[in-house]
Amino acid sequence: MRRSFSASLPTRDAVGSALPAKKPVGAFRGGLFGFLAGTVAAGAAVYYYILGEYRVSNEMLSEDIEALQSATLKLQTYIGELETKVDQLKKK
Repeated sequence: MRRSFSASLPTRDAVGSALPAKKPVGAFRGGLFGFLAGTVAAGAAVYYYILGEYRVSNEMLSEDIEALQSATLKLQTYIGELETKVDQLKKK
């Protein structure tokens, strides 16, 4: 007696209906979507990198300007003191 391999009708229907039918994505459409997604991701990364660098350089520039202002103020007070000493020496 030979036994053949076969599935019953309910088992075949359950297996066939469990997997949804996939729509094929064309190579051009998939490649275009991947390219655009990569471009957007790279652009966003570069934007945030440049924004961070801009903030750091702006803070450094502000610190340098403040240091220059304090040095200028010290120099002005020193020059003022020298002028008063020179005026006092001329009066003697």
